[in-house]
Amino acid sequence: MTIRDFRVALVTSADMPDLWDDDHPLRDALRERGVAVDAVRWDDPVADWAAYDMVVLRSPWDYTARHDEFVDWAGSVPRLANPADIVAWNTDKRYLSELEAAGIPIIPTTFVGPGDAWTPPAEGQWVVKPAVSAGSRDTARYTLPGQADLATAHVERLTTAGRTAMIQPYLSAVDTAGETAVLCTPDGTGELTFSHGIRKGPMLTGPAGEPVDPYFEEISPRQPSPAEREVAERALAVIPGGTKRLLYARVDLIPGPDGAPMLIELELTEPSLFLLTAPGSAERLADAIIARL
Repeated sequence: MTIRDFRVALVTSADMPDLWDDDHPLRDALRERGVAVDAVRWDDPVADWAAYDMVVLRSPWDYTARHDEFVDWAGSVPRLANPADIVAWNTDKRYLSELEAAGIPIIPTTFVGPGDAWTPPAEGQWVVKPAVSAGSRDTARYTLPGQADLATAHVERLTTAGRTAMIQPYLSAVDTAGETAVLCTPDGTGELTFSHGIRKGPMLTGPAGEPVDPYFEEISPRQPSPAEREVAERALAVIPGGTKRLLYARVDLIPGPDGAPMLIELELTEPSLFLLTAPGSAERLADAIIARL
């Protein structure tokens, strides 16, 4: 086969039929290299996934309300990137407990499942969100003790709906230093390696309980520090099955109370890769896809 024989599906959702804007550079870079590229909804009932040489998850962000269906779908798709077992593991943020057990510094997290009791902390600022979520949906910040009733009601809404809630302290560094995202793609040997970094500003800036715009993020380039790179590498080393089969990874970090980086999330399923922010990153990812093809 030649490059012009290859077909790639970039997986999206019904509300983004032409992909999220940040994925257009990848689409264009693949097409410039002669690869046929289609944007396809993950739940398209007539999609012929077997007809594609690679199916790349990009913006299927409506899956959170149909998580089990999405995981089942991923298991049915041949040549999916990232692989279906990673999708199942990474779309439920209870994986953070595994990272913590492996010695990765994570933001302290309490998980509350259906039927579990939860007592709000006595004071401080806290974030409540579902363990299955994307784009800060159903996420809010509360100041305790004054907003304890609101925080409790949020947890109860989630658990009553059969979802698992997670509660984390709100770190003040979000408002000053911001988050650092470490983006990785395969190098010429197929090993996952650092591609670029970005800074994300705060999203939970409104009153408690106010909906967050999942499509707005304050993004700018950032070079991760050696300490951030080291934590990212340690987190990637814990991924089930190893990193060589991954097409991309994003590690989100924030300075903890002592200034040392702590992991917020390990994004392996459908993260924004901030290709518009990092010149050359889309081309590197397109070359990695072609190398695998």
